[in-house]
Formats: sequence, C-alpha cells, structure tokens
Amino acid sequence: MSREQILKAIDDEISKLQQARKLLQSSGGKLVSGLPSNGRKTRARRTLSPEARARIAAAQKRRWAKQKKEAA
Repeated sequence: MSREQILKAIDDEISKLQQARKLLQSSGGKLVSGLPSNGRKTRARRTLSPEARARIAAAQKRRWAKQKKEAA
C-alpha cells in the first residue's frame, strides 16, 4: 500500500469512529438497542425457598452416599 492509501484508510476509520461517538453521545450514554453490551437479555435471578434448598441438598447427599457405597 502506498502512503496515500494508508492515510485515506486512517481518515476513513477516524470518520467512522467520530460517527459512532456522536451516536453514543446523542443516546445519553444508554445503549441504543436497550440490550446489555453482550447483546443478550438478562433474566431475573430466581430464588429458592428454604424447603426447596433442603430437598435439593438431601437429594445430593443421597447421590454422594450412593457413589461412596459403590466405590467401597
């Protein structure tokens, strides 16, 4: 590439970056699409009741006991 081609490519890139900057400034700092920066919608975390936690813990302990019994 010649020096003129390199300078033109740099100028084109600067122009694109300036347009992107203007777009971000005009949106008030918020993402234009309304989505998080990774592009995926976020879900609210679901909470487990204490009873559900106890059932899950008991089931896991049974699995561990079964595994330990089979290994012995």
